[in-house]
Amino acid sequence: MATLLIGSKNYSSWSLRPWLFLRKARFEFQEQIIFFDANGYQGQIAALSPSRHVPLLIDDGVKIWDSIAICEYAAETTGHGLPSDRIARARARSVAAEMHSGFQTLRNQCPMNVRTMNRRVPLTPELQADVERIDQIWSECRRDFGAGGNWLFGDFSIADAMFAFAVPEPETWALLVAGLALHGWLGAAALCVVAAFVGWLGYLSWPVLTTRGRIGRVAAFACALGLAAFQATR
Repeated sequence: MATLLIGSKNYSSWSLRPWLFLRKARFEFQEQIIFFDANGYQGQIAALSPSRHVPLLIDDGVKIWDSIAICEYAAETTGHGLPSDRIARARARSVAAEMHSGFQTLRNQCPMNVRTMNRRVPLTPELQADVERIDQIWSECRRDFGAGGNWLFGDFSIADAMFAFAVPEPETWALLVAGLALHGWLGAAALCVVAAFVGWLGYLSWPVLTTRGRIGRVAAFACALGLAAFQATR
């Protein structure tokens, strides 16, 4: 069985993205976690990964590193995770690559921490521009290619894995407000994205959440879905 070498799923979004994708693409693998604060961390990674970074997928002796390369390999292997339509597939790859190489302000100001609650990040003009670009990408993908399901391209794809943890809590609320303000399919699409994001966070952080935290995640997910259904009828 293949092995996916990753860092902590609480703090390493680049480890978590291929982990999510492989699970959704039904690629069989076992995970091996190397915690960044462990003794000998650098030596452990250097002994396995040619790039000296995680994530790294080892399948039948073949080593694949970098999040997008791992996702592409899994998609080719399983036949899942990329749109069947050529144009949609090209767009999915484009937006996935944009997230992979861009949004530097978002990365710097909003580092990933799945466990955090009620974090407040100043919304600088540069951060606002990144959030608005993500909103544009999501809205256009849903409008042009999302008719077949609830994900950006209908079915789950590499694009969803890349953007799964792109927006921190303050910007999630901003998308929620936008979803409420926009009537029809556009508002419903924004709210569906919020619901999917909250659902993923709840799923990943469930083991370490308190009872109050679990209730809050479930309530937020149900509320977003309900509001999306309501907006779709307006």
